[in-house]
Amino acid sequence: MDDKKIIDLFFERSELAIAELSAKYGAVLNTIAGNILNNSRDAEECVNDAYLGVWNTIPPKRPDPLLTYVCRIVRNLSITKYHANTAIKRNSFYDVALDELEDCLASASTVESELTAKELTSALDRFLDTLDQENRVMFVRRYWYSDSIAEIAERFHISSNHVSVRLSRTRKRLKVYLEKEGYYL
Repeated sequence: MDDKKIIDLFFERSELAIAELSAKYGAVLNTIAGNILNNSRDAEECVNDAYLGVWNTIPPKRPDPLLTYVCRIVRNLSITKYHANTAIKRNSFYDVALDELEDCLASASTVESELTAKELTSALDRFLDTLDQENRVMFVRRYWYSDSIAEIAERFHISSNHVSVRLSRTRKRLKVYLEKEGYYL
């Protein structure tokens, strides 16, 4: 079923909307949550909470594209759950990905306003536009979808070391780019 029809089902308040959304995107959503949380039970809970979130926001919203909208909800819920789960201990799987970006991006606590965050998001989008498709996909898979280095290497049929080197070079380029845009750590 296409996204427009799924959204129409939400507007009709049909419970079939969630079933169709789950059938179409459930695997992707579970992968995102699982990559962040590294716990299948917590991941399933976040995905189910995301379905409720979508139910509560459609209508009035009519997101386009639907997948990006739902992925963002799952990602945000998963990160919130991750922080709750790791208030005292650190989960090395997700922390490694965040630590890799630490030298490029200021932490959320130093972002003083939503406007600044939106400006930084725009700068990141512009930076991603400067990358070739393969490097852009690697970057997004690692830092948005939280894929492991091994998963990315398998996807591109290259070694994990090659992926690590490319991501490292991309992070260095990102840091230089953001400094030129006026963002300093």
